[in-house]
Amino acid sequence: MTRQGWAEEELRAIVGRMADQLVHRGPDDSGTWADPSWGVALGSRRLAIQDLSPAGHQPMASPCGRYVMVFNGEVYNFRSLREELEPQGFRFRGHSDTEVMLAAISEWGLEAAVKRFIGMFAFALWDRQECTLSLVRDRLGIKPLYYGWAGKTFLFGSELKALRIHPDFACEVDRDALALLLALNYIPHPYSIYKAIHKLGPGCLLRLRLSESQSFSPPAISAYWSAQQVAESGAANRVVKSEEDAATQLDALLREAVRLRMIADVPLGAFLSGGIDSSTVVALMQAQSNRPVKTFTIGFREAGYDEAPQAKAVAGHLGTDHTELYVTPAESLAVIPKLPHLFDEPFSDSSQIPTYLVSALARRHVTVSMSGDGGDELFGGYTRYLLVHRLWRSLGWLPRFSRRALAGLITSLRPSTYDRYFSWLGPWLNGIGRPGPVGDKLYKLAGVLPAESPEALYCHFITHWKRPAELVVGVSHAPNHGKAEACPRLPDFYERMMFLDLVTYLPDDILTKVDRASMGVSLEARVPLLDHRIVEFAARLPLSMKIRQGQGKWLLRQVLRRYLPAELVRPDKMGFGVPLDDWLRGPLKEWAEALLDEHRLRQEGFFRPEPVRALWTELLAGLPYRAEYLWDVLMFQAWYETWG
Repeated sequence: MTRQGWAEEELRAIVGRMADQLVHRGPDDSGTWADPSWGVALGSRRLAIQDLSPAGHQPMASPCGRYVMVFNGEVYNFRSLREELEPQGFRFRGHSDTEVMLAAISEWGLEAAVKRFIGMFAFALWDRQECTLSLVRDRLGIKPLYYGWAGKTFLFGSELKALRIHPDFACEVDRDALALLLALNYIPHPYSIYKAIHKLGPGCLLRLRLSESQSFSPPAISAYWSAQQVAESGAANRVVKSEEDAATQLDALLREAVRLRMIADVPLGAFLSGGIDSSTVVALMQAQSNRPVKTFTIGFREAGYDEAPQAKAVAGHLGTDHTELYVTPAESLAVIPKLPHLFDEPFSDSSQIPTYLVSALARRHVTVSMSGDGGDELFGGYTRYLLVHRLWRSLGWLPRFSRRALAGLITSLRPSTYDRYFSWLGPWLNGIGRPGPVGDKLYKLAGVLPAESPEALYCHFITHWKRPAELVVGVSHAPNHGKAEACPRLPDFYERMMFLDLVTYLPDDILTKVDRASMGVSLEARVPLLDHRIVEFAARLPLSMKIRQGQGKWLLRQVLRRYLPAELVRPDKMGFGVPLDDWLRGPLKEWAEALLDEHRLRQEGFFRPEPVRALWTELLAGLPYRAEYLWDVLMFQAWYETWG
């Protein structure tokens, strides 16, 4: 943070209180540093992973004294970087990656050094010589970084709760961000729930320079790594290899990514769902370990939600030290009051609950856990890619005015009418949404028919509230979340959908969920599939090596078959779902009713009560597809009750 005119002890006291809000992210150590001549202060909480000694203490200064840094995350190739730097005269006090990062920046400069870092990181660097503050976030957005102005003070941190502690913080809820939450069930970067606070984008570097007159230049943001450039370059320079050679190269890349992430001075394990991604990570861990890898799975008694048997079978074949825990409904429900504090801004992907539970299970045994996130986005694993492609191929040839007319014809009848008289259409509508009544499926189809492009069709398909501006008070039109516009020049629709998810859904939903759930219990989650070298390799693969015969992750499956028998390379995955409908009609009914009370909604002034109450009435009457929409509203309401 930066603020002039305060004494050093005042700056240290404030930044210390801010950092202490993040004790869950760093329970092992804390530190502050301040330079009152420039009004700059840095604070840190440390989860000790590399070098458990005081030599890893932060904030850390470079040996030359020019740089001071606070750092969240890991740079996994720090040992090889250290071997390069030692012949240049650098002498290291300890063996932390932070110390190596500072030496690399001193030797090569900030941007050149960052491009050589392999890892997940968010860090702040104060350059005492240039009077410049730099904020840097890793390429894929694994680690979070918020920043913004509170009055004349520039604040930044890993979570919003640290920023809120500052005495100048008085930010207003951003209603556009709230509308985006309803549309996406997360708030995408660069937005945050507050108007004046932003998220630094993946692969970005922000510089803020302080002049001799004690004034700031506007923050300058640049990209040191671009997913779009990687995707376009990959499409232009395809891997020209046999399928066997491509599998061998991917196997080697995955092995190296996993090997680097197994470096730790604390106990290490892995989440295991039994799906392709987590099974691949665990298989490669076990292949490179001289002892059984610790693996963790949670199970649910509810039909359709339990993946524990598949995970147990994979663990048994690989010989891991496996721990599974069957979670009761009461244990799941007990997580819900924690969500506003855990996620710190409204977040409504309901798989946040099991993700927290498996993190809490793992933390009883280890400090670091591997996760298989990223495989769907890189290798075409989501079934919705196939569905949307099929829909566009079937309907996209029609003129748009014809599709609009057809949508109007469908919606001229009520869903209940279709359920009563046209139930025979059910088999023709398989694949549109989840299992449910014919009327709901036809209305979903009508919603996507007018799409002007396949990208727009995909964005509509994955959007929750289609018209959030009709629900959020003070928003005249739905804000543009930029998904369709983000598409690079890629030759195939499948690849464009995968790219959209890589730069939006992955960092802002999946990785946010995993980071907050794991760090909420002081567990570090590592994601080897998102090593940027694997991302770059996947971008060069032809589509036929990703999606084949109606199934994604083809090449990843070929690698996994080298470690598991074919019957354990499961064709698809259930996903981390929870029975929201049953919960909201049952044990959560009173909680939800209080948050959705009509008088309360009017008094708080964020939502128009009529559509919310109508949806709540329909859910209580047993209609499907309502709970996920109401969860968006409930997560904001619960957050506002905690932080408003």
